[in-house]
Amino acid sequence: MVLIAANAALYAGVGYLTFLGIFAPVVGTVRFWPAVVIPAVFAVLFSPKIGALGAGLGIFISDMLIHGDPVLSISVGVTSNVAGFYILGVLARRLASSQRVSVLPVLLQAAPLAAALAGSWADIFGGWESASIFIGAGVLSLVISVAYSFYRPRYSGLVAASSTGLIVGSAMIGLGVWLYSQFFSLPAAAGGGHGLPLYAAAIWFLWTYLTEIPFLMILLPPLVAAVRKAVPSVARE
Repeated sequence: MVLIAANAALYAGVGYLTFLGIFAPVVGTVRFWPAVVIPAVFAVLFSPKIGALGAGLGIFISDMLIHGDPVLSISVGVTSNVAGFYILGVLARRLASSQRVSVLPVLLQAAPLAAALAGSWADIFGGWESASIFIGAGVLSLVISVAYSFYRPRYSGLVAASSTGLIVGSAMIGLGVWLYSQFFSLPAAAGGGHGLPLYAAAIWFLWTYLTEIPFLMILLPPLVAAVRKAVPSVARE
């Protein structure tokens, strides 16, 4: 319980301080969230359950501070965070130190980048400036994954686990917020909206994934390695 509470407090607090008031272009609601790294660290170092439950509680607290809609938070934010970080933690354990999956992170980044390019071509992002954010983040993620595959293949399993968990969580957010908007108004504090078109789900999915995965890929492996080196008792065999 102590670790879950610590995870939740850090996730909510750091998330609130670092989201910078930035929400998804065009459709709003889903915010910039570099704090995604915090429950990922707990899920990998301690257990998937600790990472997932702390993330669910932490995102609920931050949602109440930022947009104040408990129904949206519980139905979409909490569920997606619990599922995504649980999957991340489970896969991180199964793929730990595996170099046989070195190409998998690259493939996992290529798909969202292709979707972002398609979305730009379809002009769902509301102009080139917004589209460049999605495409730029996608290119950055692809480059980082290639670098890991060639130069740090021992982290490929962790990167693949992070990508898979985040894909699941992002998809739940995209579809969940869109479905919520068909029945209820989205919180005005986060951009508002009601009855948004289906392509909004794609924007939310891509925004969540492409703006969060770089933080996971850049920060999670060295943080996990540093904690295990400093506190050997949390290292798993």
